[in-house]
Parts: sequence; structure tokens; C-alpha cells
Amino acid sequence: VRRAALELTPGMYVNLGIGMPTQIPDYLDPGMEIQVQCENGLLGTGPSPPPGQEDPELINAGSELVSFLPSSSLFSSVDSFAMIRGGHMALTVLGALQVSQCGDLANWVVPGKLVRGMGGAMDLVAGGSRVVVTMQHTAKGQPKILEHCTLPLTGRHVVNRIITELCVFDVTPTGLELTELCPGESVSTIRAVTGCSFSVPDVVPTMQF
Repeated sequence: VRRAALELTPGMYVNLGIGMPTQIPDYLDPGMEIQVQCENGLLGTGPSPPPGQEDPELINAGSELVSFLPSSSLFSSVDSFAMIRGGHMALTVLGALQVSQCGDLANWVVPGKLVRGMGGAMDLVAGGSRVVVTMQHTAKGQPKILEHCTLPLTGRHVVNRIITELCVFDVTPTGLELTELCPGESVSTIRAVTGCSFSVPDVVPTMQF
């Protein structure tokens, strides 16, 4: 999550998906002005509220408590999705169940398991913003980055970057490229836990936090 926070730049309008991405505001510099948008009708949310200062009526799309800033605003979910579908988000950061080597994303359902709904992810990845996935590299010992997703897709060819606890991949027209390595990790380690091939430049920078 700390590495994913570096994807945000001052003045950016960004949507943070349920799960790990919602923690990103906690790692931003206090003075950085970011407009975090939530599908349920919030714009300009701040970090998690301090204990004792929570407002049960201020929640994000994942029903997590959020704080308000002087620039924050409230509106209907209709207006919220108009912002998303109108291409007004510069960046979308999502969690994922699986990502393919060509940027296909599966993150909304596991067949046979109860799900409350697909949420706004399908609209977000179709809205034209840059899409960054932040997730654990594996689940129950199995790779989540694959040649082809086996779970129902949220979108095809929509992911631009994948950030895990081990490395960073960029999705290119020819497949995945390893662009950063977490300190202490090696290319061979990444290959062992990744379910597809990827290219490696001559020099792979160390992941920054």
C-alpha cells in the first residue's frame, strides 16, 4: 500500500477500490491535496479518522469510516457514476483476485460464493483512467498473476500497473515487464510465484516506499 501511494500526485482525482487501496490516504504526505472519490457520493475524503472522532454516517463505498476535509463534498451516487463514466478520474487503484499478463482484471466474484454486487469496478476500469492494481502476489500459495484469468472478468486489457509486496509489473503491449523489486527479493523468486512469463530489463530498480 505504501508503494501504491506513490502513484498519486498533487491535485489528482482518484478512486480507491475496496480493501487495500482504501488505506492509501494514510500514507500520503499531510500537505498533499488529493481528491479521493467514492462511488457512494463522496469527493475529497481524508485518512482514517482518529479514535473517538469517527462519524458513522461518513463511510466510503466499502462501508469503512472516512474523514472529511475542508474541500470535501457530498452528492448522489448518480452524480458519482457520471464522474466515473465521464472519464473524470485520473487514476483508479483496485484490489484484484487475478490479473493476466495482458492486463485482464478479475476482482468482483468467485463463482459459488455469495457476493453483494459487482460494485463500481466495471465502470471504473471502463472510464478511461489509468488503472493500478495493488494486491498480494499469491493466494493460498497460488499465483494471482497469470497467463489468463480463470475467474469472471471485470474488464479486458484494462490494468496498467501491478504492485505487490514483492515487486512492480508494468503491463506493456508485449506482456508484463518487471520494473521494481522489493528489497531482498530476486528475479528467480518472482518467477517462482508468478503464473506467466515476463520481461526483465538489464537493471531493475529497488522498490521505493
